[in-house]
Formats: sequence, C-alpha cells, structure tokens
Amino acid sequence: MTYQLLFLCTGNYYRSRYAEILFNTLAADMGLNWTATSRGLALEVGVNNVGPMYAVAIDRLQQQGITTAAYGRWPIQVQECDLTHADLIIALDETEHRPYLTERFADWPDRVTYWGVHDLGFVPAQVALSKIDQEVRHLVQRLATSRD
Repeated sequence: MTYQLLFLCTGNYYRSRYAEILFNTLAADMGLNWTATSRGLALEVGVNNVGPMYAVAIDRLQQQGITTAAYGRWPIQVQECDLTHADLIIALDETEHRPYLTERFADWPDRVTYWGVHDLGFVPAQVALSKIDQEVRHLVQRLATSRD
C-alpha cells in the first residue's frame, strides 16, 4: 500500500510544489511507501505567477541534483476529493491557509497539519525554501523511523 501526502499552499506555484518534489525524491531514496502531490487553495490569488512553477524553487531543487522535468504541470486547485484521498495533509502556513480551508472546506481545517512557512512578501524565498527543506527532511526521517 502506498500512502498519499498532500501539500497545500495558496497558489500551488512555489512552496507546495517545492515540498512535493523534494519529498518524493527523498522518500524514494529512503524506500518509503509514501508519495506526495500538491494543490493550491486559492489559485486566483496568484495572478503574477509566471509559468508552471517558481523559477527560484526549480533552481534550488536542481542545485540539489533533483530533476524537475516530471513536474512540469501547471498549478492545480484543490478539490474535496484531493483531501479525502490523502492520508496526511500539510498546509505550509496556518495563518495564511487555515482561513481558506475554513471558507472552502469547512470540515477540514482541524484535520490538517500546519507548518510555519511564510510566503514571499513576508520572508525571502531562500528563507522559506530552507524551512521547507528542514521540515520535509524531518518528516521523511520520522516516516522512515515509524515504519521500522
């Protein structure tokens, strides 16, 4: 059985996509039976997003030797079925994302794990990406330990 992890952010353009790709790479390297997807809670907010994914996030993944070719899709809006199919849901910033969940998926806000990774405008990309690196690596290690 493969478990499903869902990363959520606002536009599914930057933080959640980075977390998804990093998690899938590290989980595969560790032989975990987990796979991640990512979705956005409010794609309409990302009117200035250019291309399928934030270039700074792509560059950082590539600097770590992680290929992003298989992840060239455009951002996707979360649907109820995405939430119901996930075994674990992580939203990247509670302050930003809990209100969207409350408004759009009222039964879900308390079933989500929240990380404190703020968006551009609050912290520089490298700070946010470093925090995601740390959180994802910790999660992968925890999942690897729990399977033993």
